[in-house]
Amino acid sequence: MPCSLRAILLRDLILGVLGISAFLIHLGSDLWAVSQYVLSGRYLWAALVLSLLGVASVALQVFSWVWLRADPADLHSSQLSARCLALLHLLQLGYLYRCMQGLQQGLLVWQQEAPSPFDLAYADFLSLDISMLRLFETFLEKTPQLTLVLAIVLQSGQAEYYQWIGICTSFMGISWALLDYHRALRTCLPSKPVLGLGSSVIYFLWNLLLLWPRVLAVALFSALFPRYVALHFVGLWLVLLFWVWCQGTNFMPDPRSEWLYRATVATILYFSWFNVAEGHTRGRATIHLVFLLSDSVLMVVTWVTQSAWLPSGIPLQMLLPVGGTSFLLGLGLRLVYYRWLHPSYPWEPDQVDGTTAFRSLEDYQLPQNRRMDHLAQNFFSKARDEAALPWPGEVNGVL
Repeated sequence: MPCSLRAILLRDLILGVLGISAFLIHLGSDLWAVSQYVLSGRYLWAALVLSLLGVASVALQVFSWVWLRADPADLHSSQLSARCLALLHLLQLGYLYRCMQGLQQGLLVWQQEAPSPFDLAYADFLSLDISMLRLFETFLEKTPQLTLVLAIVLQSGQAEYYQWIGICTSFMGISWALLDYHRALRTCLPSKPVLGLGSSVIYFLWNLLLLWPRVLAVALFSALFPRYVALHFVGLWLVLLFWVWCQGTNFMPDPRSEWLYRATVATILYFSWFNVAEGHTRGRATIHLVFLLSDSVLMVVTWVTQSAWLPSGIPLQMLLPVGGTSFLLGLGLRLVYYRWLHPSYPWEPDQVDGTTAFRSLEDYQLPQNRRMDHLAQNFFSKARDEAALPWPGEVNGVL
């Protein structure tokens, strides 16, 4: 094995371990916060945190199980039996099992002197699914919980040590998921361009800087008007769900699970941009950006007209410039990224992770994660259009 490939595999193993560690640390901090809320008599806060954890966990298990059932029967020959896998997912351990399986496959490939094309492609297949599940978990649990904790801190005027830990782990998890997901999409490019340090930092920053004002806006609205935040979320979520449905997504293997995907995408769109259709995305991204900006401005107007102070006595004038500055910086970095750093490479769907070329799955019997391939086609739409593929790209989402 070339030293460069071995170094890349070792880096992927280290990142995989760090990803699992971050997930477990954040889970531990959440359960710790729940116990502290219960001990202090704040049962509603504890119930909200547990609800977010439960909904996100169940959604992840369903996604993981449906994908396993839809994969070719002989693809996961090294896995446990179907009954054991079903039990693991029922016990909410399916996502962790997938992470451990990805690490095991990566270690197997790294230890081989000459890894087979199948082992390399299968390792990519597993890592792509894990990246997608990690992104879903981020926007179903970490981002809403970060909003909840910030609302609690703003309302109470103080932050306990376990809340600071939750905020830090949430930011770490969100940052990691965004970078890991983008890196996973880059592996779907046939030339497998290296994601440099500069482009990684810019991509991470513009996502985080645009996400932070939205989280702050919703957190402030929750702190000032806790009785109306659920109504606000449901109302916008239904509008976004309708928008996703109108674009005709076809990501999941059956219509029922497709609605779970659409509901998840609508939740992501409540906080951040997520493309669910093929073709040029600039227009849709602009519409979404204006929509979220308008909604956030309306919330700001509501704060200012109703109250200039938070219940804790913090003046709103201290927080609004922070959100505005973050938004402008994030928008500027986003333009920089797509102008100079976003790759434009000829799209060749007959290569897996830049390691082995193949024309079809049947010809060489190599696993190809077509779910993520189609996502990458949407994300790198310019590259796909330049290649003029004779077959239509399928819909699905990408940040």
